[in-house]
Amino acid sequence: MDRRSTCLGLLALPLTFRSVRAAEASGDQEVLALLRRGGVVLALRHARAPGTYDPPNFRLGDCSTQRNLNEEGRSQARRLGEHLRARQLRPSRVRTSPWCRCVDTAELAFGSAEPWAALGSPVIGTEATNAASLAQLQQALAEAAQRPGQFEVWVTHMFVLGALADGNVSSGEGLVLAPGERGQTKVLGRLTVAG
Repeated sequence: MDRRSTCLGLLALPLTFRSVRAAEASGDQEVLALLRRGGVVLALRHARAPGTYDPPNFRLGDCSTQRNLNEEGRSQARRLGEHLRARQLRPSRVRTSPWCRCVDTAELAFGSAEPWAALGSPVIGTEATNAASLAQLQQALAEAAQRPGQFEVWVTHMFVLGALADGNVSSGEGLVLAPGERGQTKVLGRLTVAG
């Protein structure tokens, strides 16, 4: 590549970055409009918690035995709540997996939350209990769709989001969900709060 081509390539970089930022901002506006319209669930993966899985012999209700949010995760959860409040978006209901990292994410972002076993990690469940949890989530999603002007927030785990919506999300990221045809879940948008 000659020097002129290299310079032209470098000049194009800021335009590319601006285009990406504009696309992200546009996507954010679409997600915010979906939440305002209501009848949807914003399903979030818990904020950053270092490591993978929980330690052996962990116990629900005892955070000292679980993988927990680090300071970056706590900050990420707060930013998420601030992002929505600054846009006058308040969920009608906040439900969370009973795992401490999910409860902490929900409480830091929204102030309070209802623990719900159906949002719990399927890693410790049986095939039958996981199927029952998925059915509960799909039923609750159908019920949420009947409430225009309101949205719910569910804070859960990557595995739950994968089973419910066939979606892969990063820590602290969310999917806007609605019921689809034949028990499938539709992903209408993705919420990522920069930080």
